[in-house]
Amino acid sequence: MPKTIYFVAGEASADNHGAALMQSLRELDVDLAFIGRGGPQMKTIAGEQFTNWIGDAAVVGLWEVVKKYGYFRKQFRETLNEISAAKPDAVVLIDYPGFNLRLARAIHKNRLTKKLIYYISPQIWAWNRRRIKQMARHLDLMLCIFPFEAELYNKSGLRTKFVGHPMIDRLRARKIDIVRDPTLIGFFPGSRRREVEKIFPVLLNTARKLRAAKQNLRFEISAASEELAQIIESMLDPHRLTPASAPMRVVRDAAGLMQRAFVGIVASGSATLEAAYFRLPFVLVYKVSQLTFLIGRAVVSVDYLGMPNLLANREVVPEFIQRDAKPEALARAVLRLVDDELTRRTMTAHFDRIIESLGEGGASGKAARAILDELA
Repeated sequence: MPKTIYFVAGEASADNHGAALMQSLRELDVDLAFIGRGGPQMKTIAGEQFTNWIGDAAVVGLWEVVKKYGYFRKQFRETLNEISAAKPDAVVLIDYPGFNLRLARAIHKNRLTKKLIYYISPQIWAWNRRRIKQMARHLDLMLCIFPFEAELYNKSGLRTKFVGHPMIDRLRARKIDIVRDPTLIGFFPGSRRREVEKIFPVLLNTARKLRAAKQNLRFEISAASEELAQIIESMLDPHRLTPASAPMRVVRDAAGLMQRAFVGIVASGSATLEAAYFRLPFVLVYKVSQLTFLIGRAVVSVDYLGMPNLLANREVVPEFIQRDAKPEALARAVLRLVDDELTRRTMTAHFDRIIESLGEGGASGKAARAILDELA
């Protein structure tokens, strides 16, 4: 009989990684059956029995989660019921810690599957390391994408394997041979609606200040989805700067823009590592609700927000967070990168070392093999 794997992914980046993992699993064992919940890419591979819930499940910030508490409580119960009914050979949880860590505890408590595997470790080392020992009791295997995580988890008794970062293969396929445009600034305001609504107005005002300093600059804004493209356009229209003053264009090709732009402003998240991979000199920006920020500051125990800075253990990329995310400060940092070749070269040299530490590629294949070995 074919083995069944139940997946849970709750964000667009996890949908990307989940789809690549599914494809690798299918290449190794065509008889596997996939069920669960994730995004459109995973559903394309798994089929109609798979639930695409990304649009509603992907939220950012404490207040946004609280407002949707009833929704998540309902989804939690439904997920447990689906797993109980399906009796899958394995459950694979992909990132999404607020939901998946609680789900792991409930699955273990009720013995709903033979194997419980976590792919793409939740970054609890940044905000609650005490939960690592709890995870060790619930999980059979942790598949890590950052090298330092494996040592950290193995010390706690949680069996862990470093498989490398899955973005390496995906982004390698998107590389193009192109010369950067010295007049183009790329904006990457985030992959969630609330992020875009908080961050993009700041970027719009930053563009005005940059254009005032250098009249030849133009701007392209990366939209992570068609829905976000429409939201950005609607925010842009009432304040659109005329083509004569500051041309602005919304694009759906983040990888292409990261290779064409001379400098970027990137919202904190997976896009910061993607920018580092493509060697785009950039500054980091992030804004959330004030309540979310205050609570986060109280519990997060890392020195940097951006993953390139965390991996380098130094501020490779300037960070402008919450009240520091002001157009004047962002414009100054961008202009320094535009004007100072040494600063750009130093930053991209750090990027090369950071990306090298993430492995040579093949993460999805390594993760798939580890999962099949676990099932065997």
